[in-house]
Amino acid sequence: MKVIEVTHPIQKDQLINENVAMAFGFFDGMHRGHDKVFQALNQKAEENNLKKAVMTFDPHPSVVLNPERKRTTYLTPLSDKLEMIEHHDVDYCIVINFSSRFASVTSEEFIQEYVINNNVKEVIAGFDFTFGKFGKGNMTVLQESNDFKTTIVGKQELDSEKISTTAIREALTEGNLRKANEELGYLYRIKGTVVQGEKRGRTIGFPTANVQPSDDYVLPKKGVYAVSMEIGPESKIYRGVANVGVKPTFHDPAKAEVVIEVNIFDFDENIYGERVTVYWHYFLRPEVKFSGIDPLVEQMNEDKDQAKYLLSVDFGDDVSYNI
Repeated sequence: MKVIEVTHPIQKDQLINENVAMAFGFFDGMHRGHDKVFQALNQKAEENNLKKAVMTFDPHPSVVLNPERKRTTYLTPLSDKLEMIEHHDVDYCIVINFSSRFASVTSEEFIQEYVINNNVKEVIAGFDFTFGKFGKGNMTVLQESNDFKTTIVGKQELDSEKISTTAIREALTEGNLRKANEELGYLYRIKGTVVQGEKRGRTIGFPTANVQPSDDYVLPKKGVYAVSMEIGPESKIYRGVANVGVKPTFHDPAKAEVVIEVNIFDFDENIYGERVTVYWHYFLRPEVKFSGIDPLVEQMNEDKDQAKYLLSVDFGDDVSYNI
C-alpha cells in the first residue's frame, strides 16, 4: 500500500494517476460499521476494474473545529489504522493533515482537488460523511456529480444501536468492554513498550510488566481486566491480569499518573524494552483503595483466578486474534 501524506494544498506529484474506487472517512477503530464501507469498496473496485484507495485524516477534525471537545486519543492511532487499512488490500491511502487551512477548503474545491483530480471513479463513504468548509458537503452533494459514482453505506447497528467510534469510546471508559469489543468486531488492543516501574508488585508476589503506550490510545476505565499480551518479534501470546489506574492503596489518586500494569501468568522473564500488544478481554472490577497489603493481595489472587477461568473458558489452550 502506498501511503501519501498530504498537507493542503495537494501537490501534483501527490495525485493518484490511475483510476480508483476510493473510500472516505476518519475510520478510528476500524470497527464493524467501517467494515461495510470496505466491503463496498472491494465490490465497486472489482466490478469496475479499479484500484482501491482510501482517504483519511489526521488529527481528528475536532482538534480544529471543536477545541472544547477535541479528540486527541484514539481507538486506532494513525499507525495502527494504516496497518489495518492495508489488510484490506488497499493500493493507495491518502492521509490529509486536517489543519485550519484544510478546514477552509470549500466543498466544491474538495470535490475538484481531492476527488476528481485523484482519478476517483467510485466514491464510497458512510451516510454521515461530511466535507468542506462548515461541513456543507455531504453524500447527497457527491451524488449530484457526473464525474464519478457514489455509494452510500447506511447506518450499521448492533442490538438496535448505531455502531460508532463514539459509542465504543464511551463503552471503554465506562468499563463495558463486552460492548466495545462486539462493536469493534475484535479485541480492543493497546501497543506499547515495557518500561521500568516501581517494582512493588514483585515484593508481594505479583510481578508486573509496566506498559507505556506507544501512542495516544483511549485508555479503558480504571480497573482490573483479564487480558492477553503479545510479546516481542516472535509474537508469543501470554495471558494475564491487568490494572489500569493510579494504585490508590499506595498513591494519592489526585497526583498519581495512570499506568497499565500486567501480571503475566506463570512468567518470570525479563522483558524490559520489549514491544508488546495488550488485548483486552474482560473487565473484572473497578480500581479501589484497600486498607492494607493483606486485603489487596487477597483480592489480587481472586482477580487472577477469575481471569484465568474466563480466559480458559473462552479460548482453552489456543488463543488466536484477528488483526
